[in-house]
Amino acid sequence: MSVAVETGLWKLDQTQSTVAVRHKTMWGMVTVNGTFTAVSGGGEVHPDGSASGTVTLESASLDTKHAKRDKHLQSADFFDVDNHPAVTFAVRSAVPGADGTVQVAGELTVRGISRPQSFPASVTGSGSDAVTLTAELTVDRGEFGMAWNQLGMMRGLTTVTATLRFTRETAA
Repeated sequence: MSVAVETGLWKLDQTQSTVAVRHKTMWGMVTVNGTFTAVSGGGEVHPDGSASGTVTLESASLDTKHAKRDKHLQSADFFDVDNHPAVTFAVRSAVPGADGTVQVAGELTVRGISRPQSFPASVTGSGSDAVTLTAELTVDRGEFGMAWNQLGMMRGLTTVTATLRFTRETAA
């Protein structure tokens, strides 16, 4: 993404990466926050400086600090973890810009439904062996079959915030 980011294979540093969600509920009066505790992935930086790869979230790992809500989020009303244990984002292209940003385009798959998604990310740290990207994007949960909305309490839009640190894979 910059001169310091070398071509080759990179893997997600699970201990230094976070993916969180924020969703308004109770007719917009309450914000529910959650974090996926199981995140994995990797990618490749190509000779032209662009990149591709995949980030995977274990659906059942979403933790909102409320056990009953988390169980409901795992049900068929939402993530349906029994049938769809993972959320994936397949990065088709990540093209660096001159201003420390990266334009990311790919396909988000939730509950077996895939939709194109693109967003800007910021390079918040880079070196020869590690690069950190941060991004915020809005996802319409209804596009992924998550239409549960008791008494009209929930809007369809969820904000996803990600800080992803990748480390260079070394030859074995």
